[in-house]
Amino acid sequence: MRRFDITGMSCAVCSGRVEKAVRELPGVESCSVNLLTNSMDVEGAATDSEIITAVKRAGYGAALQEKKQDKNSKSTKKDNDSLQNNAKKGIITRLSVSAALTVLLMYFSMGCVMWGFPLPYALKNNQLAVALIQMLLALAVMVINQRFFISGAKGLVRGAPNMDTLVAIGSGASFVYSVSVVFMMTGDGASGNHYLHELYFESAAMILTLITVGKLLEAHAKGKTTNAIKELIELSPKTANVIRDGEEITIPQSDMRVGDIFVVRPGESIAADGSVIEGESAVVESMLTGESIPAEKTVGDRVYTATVNSTGFLKCRAERVGEDTAISSIIRMVSDASATKAPIAKIADKVSGVFVPVVIALAVVTALVWGILGYGVGYALARGISVLVISCPCALGLATPVAIMVGTGVGAKRGILYKNAEALENAGRAKTVILDKTGTVTKGEPSVTEVISFGIDERELLLLAGSAELTSEHPLGVCVVEYAKSAGIELALPERFRAMTGSGISATVNGREIYGGNLKLISDIADIDEPALDAYERMSSLGQTVLFFAEGERLIGMIAVADTIKEDSRPATEQMKRMGLEVVMLTGDNERAAKAVAEKAGIEKVISGVMPEGKADVVKQYAKDGGVIMVGDGINDAPALASADVGMAIGTGTDIAIESADVVLMRGGLSDVAYSISLSRKTLKNIKENLFWAFIYNAVGIPLAMGVWIPVFGWELNPMFGALAMSLSSFCVVMNALRLNLFGKKTNKKVEEPKHENTVNEAEGIKNMTTTIYIEGMMCPHCEARVKECLEKIEGVSSADVSHKEGRATVTYEASVDESALKNAVEAQGYKVK
Repeated sequence: MRRFDITGMSCAVCSGRVEKAVRELPGVESCSVNLLTNSMDVEGAATDSEIITAVKRAGYGAALQEKKQDKNSKSTKKDNDSLQNNAKKGIITRLSVSAALTVLLMYFSMGCVMWGFPLPYALKNNQLAVALIQMLLALAVMVINQRFFISGAKGLVRGAPNMDTLVAIGSGASFVYSVSVVFMMTGDGASGNHYLHELYFESAAMILTLITVGKLLEAHAKGKTTNAIKELIELSPKTANVIRDGEEITIPQSDMRVGDIFVVRPGESIAADGSVIEGESAVVESMLTGESIPAEKTVGDRVYTATVNSTGFLKCRAERVGEDTAISSIIRMVSDASATKAPIAKIADKVSGVFVPVVIALAVVTALVWGILGYGVGYALARGISVLVISCPCALGLATPVAIMVGTGVGAKRGILYKNAEALENAGRAKTVILDKTGTVTKGEPSVTEVISFGIDERELLLLAGSAELTSEHPLGVCVVEYAKSAGIELALPERFRAMTGSGISATVNGREIYGGNLKLISDIADIDEPALDAYERMSSLGQTVLFFAEGERLIGMIAVADTIKEDSRPATEQMKRMGLEVVMLTGDNERAAKAVAEKAGIEKVISGVMPEGKADVVKQYAKDGGVIMVGDGINDAPALASADVGMAIGTGTDIAIESADVVLMRGGLSDVAYSISLSRKTLKNIKENLFWAFIYNAVGIPLAMGVWIPVFGWELNPMFGALAMSLSSFCVVMNALRLNLFGKKTNKKVEEPKHENTVNEAEGIKNMTTTIYIEGMMCPHCEARVKECLEKIEGVSSADVSHKEGRATVTYEASVDESALKNAVEAQGYKVK
């Protein structure tokens, strides 16, 4: 896909004209023009020169956006910001001078003529002089705002009239008619005050001034819609501390190379994507994933550009720099999504294509009808001009892109990346969510879930089992070793170790012969009694893999291992069901294991034992009944992700899955699936509101301007008020889209932060209570750590999840805890509980 910068567009008619011109070129497969960003995306075999020539033939300018390395991106951004600021300053200057001249013109027209304001002595009883002063002031305003006339005339000559054409005709008609009245005054010897009432010089100037006010408000509001991208760009550090030739030097971050060793001290931003080679620290990755809790980093862990080192000293190796970094990919995705069109935008495109010619025709008909009815040329002209200046194709053109821009920006702050506008719209229309099991509903890595010992102490069983598996490379063996170490047990290196492929291991630990493996292997070595078999059946029914351990011919214990579900899986699936979505789990695992996981996650419908190619078939079958979202993380999920209406890839998954998906969830939790669907629905609703306003504004405003209601209610629209309404219509559309920025705060509290939530741990029979406390005064990760520590010291509290950005702490406790104790503990640290 190639992106071009387009110049000269003023409204939706212009963008439609450019799009049509390029689409007609041989070899062009798709073309999308964005009025908000003044850009165009083109796919196909047509050459750059052919595309640029087609745009120029349509009457606009085009230039290919060159792909620049990161070192140039900031300077490019500064250049773009400089151009935008200069354009904005130009509008402010034009508006200031125009407003001053218009106020003076209004004094001479309405003030002196209608309300009797005093005139200089030389002008008293000299109506022609007053008229000439009005003409000169109006002419000055028109010269200052000549861009409307130049752009409007070009559009008219090309046969593609635009919004500027409507403004130019409206203002120009007022001026020309008023000049003709001045000539009539000259013919009458400048006698008769009635001629002054026939002048419309103030309308000619006021229309231009008010439209310029609207352009300024629109430019200011549109600038806010791109804040998300600007904030992401600003996150990257300007410098990096690298070690070259054995010395630490500070260089511009844009000069970093793959393989550079760089150091990051507390409070500094990480300058490149890479891995830790020395040191330990906690890194705040909220700008990348939306997760406010710092991530612990040690040797071998991945680090990412623009994340912030909060505590310790880190030495890292750069593996990705410039445009290859994760933050650059995010900026690119958000920018690309903002530049694409949602299917719903086609309605506005079709209307805007014929909008201006129809409005001009209506204005002409209106003026003729009122003239034929005998209301006078001036009155008839005022009705026609009112039609021209109240009509607004801009609102139609901005209705969709501004909402898409803000919606994708809000998602990016949460770590949710929509690759295009179509994905954003389709996610909001979805009826079914299909979830992969491993790595999506579950953590994707096994962990010990239960330990049963026979005839020996549990710690002794872990010592013998962990030591026997110490040199094993099998994932389940590694899981047992890690669990034993986490229990504080010092393992012994086995004197002898032998792996038996597919069944288990044997090892000598401190002179004791230890066997570990599945039921078949150990039943051939040791006697397994009825209670042990019953425990095996119970654990297996829960989808757990059971490892048996024997010393010689004696069974000494059983260790159950399972892929546990993510903490947010059940709350997320319940939220999706409350949203009216059907939730299905799709997996290649066996039915028993799949149902055990589904039950824990609160999923009723399970499809198990499906091969990768079969997953795509299942997704296609569901797609026949409506929108389907597929969520997965592995290579085997790629076909299903590509087959769904919307494919969502867990950002912690494989590159192939992420590449195949339409939406990337950087944090890797299912709560973001519910959030992304809610955000899509909200954005879609916002687009509909914008389109409704754009259509209803014109549907109500144009008949009012035509004077349809004058015979019935006496409602008459002055051209100046029509111009004001036109100016505010686009501004209202943009401001409505900016309301989406409030969405995240509301949804976070609604979806993820229940005030009190009771859950039951079926394995232990323990009832857990979750309470959310809202706290004022937390400013940084260090504050989070202090609050977390003080809460977790309270007896009965099992964990505390604290966020300084959201100003809250979610406390989970197993026994009854007095809420005043929680409040007192927090306030003792110097913070205020709301």
